[in-house]
Amino acid sequence: MLSNRADAVRLSDGDIAHIVKDGAQHPLTRQPLGQGQLLMLLREMASPEIGAQLGGADSVEFTYSNAEGRFITLVSSDNGILQATVRAGGSEEPRIQSTAATVSTATNGGAVSAATNGATPFPSAPRRPTPAGSVAVLPIQAERPQPDAAARVEIERLLMMLVEKSGSDLHMCVGEPPILRIHGELKRMPDMERLTPQRITGMVDSIMPDRNHQEFEQTNDTDFAHEIPGVARFRANVYKHHNGTGGVFRVIPDKVATVEDLGITPEVQALCYLTKGLVLVTGPTGSGKSTTLGAMVDLVNRSRDEHVITIEDPIEFVHKSKRCVITQRQVGLHTDSFKTALRAALREDPDIILVGELRDLETISIALETAETGHLVFGTLHTTTATGTIDRVIDQFPADRQQQIRVMLADTLKGVVSQTLCKRVGGGRIAAREILLQVPALSNLIREGKSFQVPSIIQTSRKLGMILLGDVLIDYVDQQLVTPHEAYLKATDKTAFVTMLKSRGHDTGFLQAVT
Repeated sequence: MLSNRADAVRLSDGDIAHIVKDGAQHPLTRQPLGQGQLLMLLREMASPEIGAQLGGADSVEFTYSNAEGRFITLVSSDNGILQATVRAGGSEEPRIQSTAATVSTATNGGAVSAATNGATPFPSAPRRPTPAGSVAVLPIQAERPQPDAAARVEIERLLMMLVEKSGSDLHMCVGEPPILRIHGELKRMPDMERLTPQRITGMVDSIMPDRNHQEFEQTNDTDFAHEIPGVARFRANVYKHHNGTGGVFRVIPDKVATVEDLGITPEVQALCYLTKGLVLVTGPTGSGKSTTLGAMVDLVNRSRDEHVITIEDPIEFVHKSKRCVITQRQVGLHTDSFKTALRAALREDPDIILVGELRDLETISIALETAETGHLVFGTLHTTTATGTIDRVIDQFPADRQQQIRVMLADTLKGVVSQTLCKRVGGGRIAAREILLQVPALSNLIREGKSFQVPSIIQTSRKLGMILLGDVLIDYVDQQLVTPHEAYLKATDKTAFVTMLKSRGHDTGFLQAVT
């Protein structure tokens, strides 16, 4: 209360603590007080004589002091629920550690006042553990100004223009006009005014949820989703930088793309019919991982009778339940973290779980255990090849656990789809996907720590639906879907890819410019 310069603290059994500041009530703790915890705390503050009167039907008011000053506490009961309000009672000179407490007991006939010596001072820290454990104190947030309606109209106009021009991202930078990423290239809108810090702040603030507004004030960046009905959803990141506020908005189409729309192969579609195991969709940022996963969830939704739980940050594609029951949870809004939601999902009768990002050791560990115990788990990683994906998962763990993880991964990994987006000849973009599927030889290589031989498995198993990224790219060049230069830029083994280009008679003159 003192550190926040508040007027009072309000406590009630079964509720979180609140502080009162400028006439408004603000949450102070995350955890509610447990039954009996408030009474115990109050008795620590009061003398034994006063403490004996607490918890009854009558209201009790007492004064106590400690090194911080003098405080007045009013204790009452409302329908059997104990409540207390603590207010600062003015400073005393000199400050004392132990003081007399004055209690006023309200009775049916009036008030009786008595002086009681030896009241126990309110401790700066609890003298014994409380039932609710440690308490996390929340900072007080200033009241948020009313968002500007005109600014909301302006930013939604920009977002609709992004969709109309078939762009993927809107960049808002101080001193620049709005910038759109169209078919992978950034294009400034020269006929539009340069953005000022005030305009950007007003626009992003007009559509930012309250929770994200608080997070932005505290951490200087935040992620959220915004929807324009009938147009699209947008994934937003707003951040502070040396020129002021910036923002990037990614289009999430209003309609979920299907596996047929995306040209996902039957072998990859078959992964959606598994009953257990781990399926990973990987690639760099902006490579279409979310779109591919959304299409796979849509296939499950159309063809199976299951409970699907998605854990995302933020929710991108919104799936309406068809044959499946689909539960979508957003990190930061519906749950604290991926690992917390994933652990909780095991108690929610899931059949299939989608984890938006396997970003730390604990999340990966829980995902592996979940896949091993009879659930189908979809997840994403920021890796560019199937081999790199296997190594990334194993390398997350300390050396003394890696052999155990190899065994778990060998048994649970059912498929890896590593994709990147290439500029298509004539405009647009096309996904190039490296595909790895589980076969006994793959499981043995993972178990034995020989992931460097995985490309050989993929290369010799093309008839089973596997394919290396380089082979996909050379096929696109042969079909004149992608230029040799673009394919070269996306290839991971560039030396081998140049050899393939030359062997098939493709022009490699671009190499002079590259070198």
